[in-house]
Amino acid sequence: MQSFTTSDGLSLAYRDEGEGPAVLCLAGLTRAHDDFDEMAAHISGMRLIRMDYRGRGGSDFDPNPMNYAVPVEARDALELLDHLGLDKAAIIGTSRGGIIAMFLAVTAKHRLTGVLLNDVGPVLDKADLGRIVDYVGRNPPYRDYDEAARKYPDEMTGFANVTPERWRLEVERLWRIGENGLEIRYDPELRQSVMAAMDAPGVDLWPLFDALEGLPLALLRGANSQLLTPETVAEMRARRPDMLFAQVPDRAHIPFLDEPESLALIGQFLEKIP
Repeated sequence: MQSFTTSDGLSLAYRDEGEGPAVLCLAGLTRAHDDFDEMAAHISGMRLIRMDYRGRGGSDFDPNPMNYAVPVEARDALELLDHLGLDKAAIIGTSRGGIIAMFLAVTAKHRLTGVLLNDVGPVLDKADLGRIVDYVGRNPPYRDYDEAARKYPDEMTGFANVTPERWRLEVERLWRIGENGLEIRYDPELRQSVMAAMDAPGVDLWPLFDALEGLPLALLRGANSQLLTPETVAEMRARRPDMLFAQVPDRAHIPFLDEPESLALIGQFLEKIP
């Protein structure tokens, strides 16, 4: 892992590997760069850059939790590109990362060469979003990885045909061993900004999606995802008939990006990156 310093003084961690067109990988809300490890093993001819958001992974916690916000995280992404001397990059954005990519399409489109959205769009099902948000900032009820690997899969509605080894890897990425059981690996104060965003008036994200016009675009959806509904996907495809699209069977929110359907779509998308 390497690091750079943001304009407001935080040290953010990232990985920079490979040669070729730059692809910036942005993870989900509470996740980190290692979510892309399996995908990275299948990609060549690209420069993969994986950033840990402030407060997550190997990056500094922010003393002001309200900075855990899409505009600030989008600024961090651009500052990382600046640090690396890159004028442009494609983005593979999972969930939160996809929203950041759409935000950048409005604020810094000239820095983008394409966007792949992993199970995220301009409309998110409020009930499922609330279920996800309920876990943010809270430690899980598991004593150790063995217990988590046994019980966590039962909570992941919509997932099937996932090996015990893959679930074990998942829980080890999600949590660390603490004195009283497993603990989250990110700043628990992230919950403050997330709850503030939930309480704020709704924002129409369709203009952000429409701002992707002219860029290579792909959408990956977990076939059992409740967060990204078929109705939203249909509207996205109507607005962008050229958008590459694939559904991943036996996955809800989110596909792991190592499934054959995921890798095939990612390969098609990367072929369109100039």
